[in-house]
Amino acid sequence: MDKNLIQRTVSGLVYVAIIILCSTPLGAQFINSVFPGLIQQQYLYHGLMSLLLIVGTWECVKVMKFGNGYEKWVVYPLVIFIFYIFSKRYFHHDFFFDFRLSEILALALIGIAVVTLFKYPNELYYDSGKLIFTVIYVALPFSFALGLPKFSSYNESFSLEVLFLFILIWSSDTFAYLVGKFFGKHKMAPKISPKKTWEGYAGGVVLTLVLSYFIEHYQPELRANWMVVGFLVAAFAPLGDLVESQLKRNFGVKDSGNIIPGHGGVLDRLDSFIICVPVVYLYFILEKFI
Repeated sequence: MDKNLIQRTVSGLVYVAIIILCSTPLGAQFINSVFPGLIQQQYLYHGLMSLLLIVGTWECVKVMKFGNGYEKWVVYPLVIFIFYIFSKRYFHHDFFFDFRLSEILALALIGIAVVTLFKYPNELYYDSGKLIFTVIYVALPFSFALGLPKFSSYNESFSLEVLFLFILIWSSDTFAYLVGKFFGKHKMAPKISPKKTWEGYAGGVVLTLVLSYFIEHYQPELRANWMVVGFLVAAFAPLGDLVESQLKRNFGVKDSGNIIPGHGGVLDRLDSFIICVPVVYLYFILEKFI
């Protein structure tokens, strides 16, 4: 058997296992079965997001080839500070439903960063532009991700929104790839991602909607309507891949890193997650007022 296939399979299974253990009550249950009362699930989840944040920032700095100016050293404290601000709110509230101007501005900045990447890439050749983009592209999505699940320290409950978000992203990527492979004819963005087709995109949307129907039907305790979440994920997950592909293309890089053997780096694996999280977060806020 191909050694690369074995490596990809093993590392992929480890990656999925870590996501499941850190985004569901299973992680705390497993650890506490060995060391009773050691940890609550929200701390495992926060630890995972913290790790992804730091590694993702390091990869972005490497991909964008920061110079030796102050920007290279300021980016880490700034990313950590923003994550800390969100963390304080996360650990004091189940979810922030209010329309805070700072959050709406942060969500808008992610959209502006994406537009800048595609339309005004020359702005990112300056270290100041690299600093701003890294903070927006990495710090804000992982910070918003802290607000997606609900938890209660009182009864040690932890909801499964993040797990099912990952499942929908994986399904969207898989269905889009399979439909595109067998039926794809019309390229979506040939210069950025040659293998993506509009047929694959449509297939990903339809089949992810089918899966989200079952999630909505069998997981009624989840926040919001998961048919809507499924549509948003299927619609925006390919954009996440295109954003990361464009970023690497602009700076002549093949992979963001190699922390996941055979799969690349954190930004390679979580490109769709980075874009989908702010979109779903915004939907959760809007759904509260509808």
